[in-house]
Amino acid sequence: MIPPRREISVQFAHAAYRLAERFELRDTGISHFQTWTPEETLARLPQADVLVISGFWGDELLAAADRLRFIQVCAAGYDRFGLEALGARGIRLANGRGVNANAVSEHAMAMILAFTRQIHLGRDNQRRRHWRGMISDFAGREDELGGKTLLVYGAGTIGGRLAALAKAFGMTVIGIRRSPQAAAPPWDALHRPEALAELLPTADFVVLTCPLTPETENLIDAAAFAAMKPAAHLINVARGGCVDEGALIAALESGAIAGAGIDTVREEPLPADS
Repeated sequence: MIPPRREISVQFAHAAYRLAERFELRDTGISHFQTWTPEETLARLPQADVLVISGFWGDELLAAADRLRFIQVCAAGYDRFGLEALGARGIRLANGRGVNANAVSEHAMAMILAFTRQIHLGRDNQRRRHWRGMISDFAGREDELGGKTLLVYGAGTIGGRLAALAKAFGMTVIGIRRSPQAAAPPWDALHRPEALAELLPTADFVVLTCPLTPETENLIDAAAFAAMKPAAHLINVARGGCVDEGALIAALESGAIAGAGIDTVREEPLPADS
């Protein structure tokens, strides 16, 4: 059982989020503190009844979590948490579904726009002090989003917000989710995961907004890249494990797809020789 309110100690653990500072403004009277590094988090974990955390977590921390009864993940994804290990200790886990919906969907839309308007190439030209004039090659010049098709694997809170943003640009939006209901705005169509292979050739942008599960591990592999249009782009704002990174590199080097916007990778931070 969680102790009475007057006895609870809440530990906020994050390298960047100023969680304790925001909590203090609520004037709850609940004892709390913040740790900013994995080492500091481990050292003070024995004092916590409630832990608010994301990237610092590893199941080895359980050995120091004598008082811990509740973990709040300050993110939607919770694949790094061993559910069986937590259950054996009687520790409840809650994720933050939708907490990053605006930030993640807007970041995905920013990458889609960057590819379409070639913002990244313009930046590179600026650094090289190169003026690229207008060109007639359709494949090499800036494009527009109206009429293009966006395929979103993971039609939940984040995927739905991204679909709404895409509709504002005149795109057709198709969603994939485990339990599709009748399509309603902003979706033009919703499908089950089994339809991915037949939908990939129709998409100009394929966006992953799904959790990492056994079903989505290496979801986008060599076969998926082979099914995509050569002019299509992959955007991954889900988890690095959802994409076969070796197959991704091969697809980019061979021109099987036009590009990829990667917000997350298997090994973070990336090694210097990546």
